[in-house]
Amino acid sequence: MPAQLISTSHGQTMVLTLSNPGHRNALGPEMYAAGVEALNATESSADVRSVVIAGEGTLFSAGGNLQRLQANRELPPEIQAQSIEGLHNWIEAIRTFPKPVIAAVEGAAAGAGFSLALACDFIVAASDAVFVMAYSNIALSPDGGGSWSLSQTLPRQLASELLMCGERIDAQRLHGFGIVNQIAKPGNALDDALTLAERLNARAPNALASIKELLNEAPHATLGKHLAEERTHFVRNLHHKNAGIGIAAFLSKQPPRFE
Repeated sequence: MPAQLISTSHGQTMVLTLSNPGHRNALGPEMYAAGVEALNATESSADVRSVVIAGEGTLFSAGGNLQRLQANRELPPEIQAQSIEGLHNWIEAIRTFPKPVIAAVEGAAAGAGFSLALACDFIVAASDAVFVMAYSNIALSPDGGGSWSLSQTLPRQLASELLMCGERIDAQRLHGFGIVNQIAKPGNALDDALTLAERLNARAPNALASIKELLNEAPHATLGKHLAEERTHFVRNLHHKNAGIGIAAFLSKQPPRFE
């Protein structure tokens, strides 16, 4: 079967499943394009409030398809550059998508699979899941924003260890560093991710979109500029209908029902 990205609905959550069972859910151009298309199609949909990305079966993704990479060595460099551009378009689409995106990781998340998980807002991983930046093991360097994500979240020495040594790191250790949000029992990562998604779905979508945008902008902004952005978002959200719903519900000690 060809590599594909399967989209299903679970209430207000869209689940995108990496499906390439013959190659351990290896990623490819078809998945990248489908991922961008799925996010673009649901960006303004009120029916979708969150997204979960999971792998088919017992693992998340082995990363790149080595057979395809080997074949691309015989083709002009532009071919591989175009493929990576497709992956990077998907990574950027996830980071700028105005709704929470959760990675549900079972088994292994390797190479670009690890980069994909890091691009998400949350990671729920099975207790026996392993993560590996395997690029240097085959004389390659990272793609998918893996080096950017790790440099933003880890001390340089640890990021260097993961990227240069190419050794596995387990979910428990990443949880200790704050990269994995939640540890699940083996086989339960998707269910736990959907439970987290339901919690997020109950919150005001406009407020979550503002928080995600502010988090994306913070590393690149001065304090003064960021304070101005916080002011703009706060005032906009205060005058949104959902703030009236939320404040009234809090004062009356009732659960809010955001729109």
